Parts: sequence; structure tokens; C-alpha cells
Amino acid sequence: MKKRAGHAYWTGAKALFCAWMLLCAPVQARAQVHRADASGSATITAPGSYAYSMVFGGHKRLYRVHVPASYVPGKPVPLVFALHGGGGNMDYQANDAYYGQIAQAEKDGYVVVFPNGFSRLPGGKLATWNAGNCCGAARDKGIDDVGFVREIVRRLKTTLSVDARRIYANGMSNGGMMAYRLACDAPDVFRAVASVAGTDNTASCGPAKAVSVLHIHARDDEMVLFNGGAGRDRSAVTDFVAVPDSVAKWVRLNGCSVSPKRVLETSGAYCDSYSPCRDGAEVKLCVTETGGHSWPGGAKVRGGTAGSSALSATGEIAAFFGSH
Repeated sequence: MKKRAGHAYWTGAKALFCAWMLLCAPVQARAQVHRADASGSATITAPGSYAYSMVFGGHKRLYRVHVPASYVPGKPVPLVFALHGGGGNMDYQANDAYYGQIAQAEKDGYVVVFPNGFSRLPGGKLATWNAGNCCGAARDKGIDDVGFVREIVRRLKTTLSVDARRIYANGMSNGGMMAYRLACDAPDVFRAVASVAGTDNTASCGPAKAVSVLHIHARDDEMVLFNGGAGRDRSAVTDFVAVPDSVAKWVRLNGCSVSPKRVLETSGAYCDSYSPCRDGAEVKLCVTETGGHSWPGGAKVRGGTAGSSALSATGEIAAFFGSH
């Protein structure tokens, strides 16, 4: 794919990413967020939502952390990264009206982290992730997003009681692609990842250990096409890898059984599991018949398409992480 830079490129990319994530609608009311110690070194002892900033790789980077009410200092808990889509930001992904990830963290008792992708804007809006062959300015500038996530993990291990054996990542669209890259480049950190509407578009991948993978995708996705291709705008993104090819890649990387087992079949959706795999890993694919480029089970964003109601992506991800 030929990459384009400059104002014209960014204007087109901005419009595309807004369409991707339907993020041009205003965010609804949010829970209070505490502006925490900027160095990220102060111990977190109380539940709540915290916002941080740091300089990493010469750029200002942002992230939010939500600590559930059940958290007890000294008792290690799982850590889940939730990665926003291209053109979004951490506040959208943390909005329970869209994704329900804070409510799920409260229910299951884990800490959820909402990192912000690379943005040219001071407030972090219209951000993207460098997931390899996608997307936007993060890719074009070669932003070290894997290093950024590793640094967040390092900081949180000093400020919270984190179970280092249970660190996970999920993401929407470009965020899901970034989750795949974390599985490729940080298998020493992440036990499992989940991608919604984002295929594996890494430039290279050779993880030293198996990482469990859950992929959720709508068959009628108009942006990241189920069977591969560029979707609506080749110039702003890439020729996306097909869903079946992404799944087959991880079945091979994880040494899984090539014959899937149907583990869910309901009106409008099904899930197939590929196991056993080496190191006790699993590869799982969930497909909805409708919903387009959206988060299954998520609330409709004004002007956009509602995700399929045939299954809850948030619930499927939580169950998958909980079993690995």
C-alpha cells in the first residue's frame, strides 16, 4: 500500500476513522476520573478511575486505569488492557454506554487499563495504534506502542497488586489489530488477547510462547472485510488480512488442532474453538451474521450501526480471559 502524509492524508484518515468507530457522537456522562501522580509512581490504594500522562519515545502519552471496588492492596488481581479503535481515544473505550468494560471489571474484580494511542492533538483525540501495517500516523511515524504498553505494565506493577500471570489485552478495530501485535511482540507479558473487528496485520510475528487468541467479527463488516481487502478506503489503511487467514495463522503459531469444535451456535452467531494447543493455549473464533463494523452487544452510537445482539463481545472476552 502506498502511504500518504500531510494534511490531505490526515483529513481523509480522520474522516475514515470516525466512520470506523462511529466516534463523532458526543460521549455521554462519565464517572469521575482522578488526575493521578504524573510520574505514575504513587501506590493506588483505593478503588476508582485514575488518569495518567507520561513522556515515552519523545511523545506525550496518556492512559486511564479503573480499579474495582473489590480491590484489596496486597491481593494480586488480573490486569486487562482495553484498546480503542482508530480515530478514537481512551475515553471512548472507557465509556460503559458503548462497551461496558468498566462494569465487567467491577463484576469480575480485575483492573482495566485504557491506554491512548498516538495522537497529534494535545488531548489525545483521533489517536491510532501502530499495529504493523495499520494504522495512520502511529504506523507512518513508527510509534513504539508495544514499548508504551510495556511501560504501563511496569508502572502498574509498582502501584498495584498485579497478578503477572494474568495480563490480557482486548481491542476494537485498530485496537484489536494492536492486541494481535502485543501477542506477537510481548508474549512474555500477555497470556491472552481478544480482537473485535480487527484482523492480524502485523508485519512480522514469531512469539517465543503460545498466546491464547479470541477473534470476534461480523460477517458483514464493511470496513475490515471478513474475507480481506481494504474496505472503504485503501489509501488510509491497508489491505486487511482476512479473518480466516488470521485465525489459521494463530492456530499454526500456537500448535493447535486444525479441526475446530463448535462451542456456541445461536441465532445470528457461532463460536469455534481450536484446541488443544501448546502451553495450554486456545484459539477461538466467534462470528456474527450482522452488525457491521461494531462491537457485538454494544449500545448503538448516534449515527452508527448497532452491534449484533446475538452475543456480547464484552462477556465473551471476559469469559475467555477468565479461562486462561
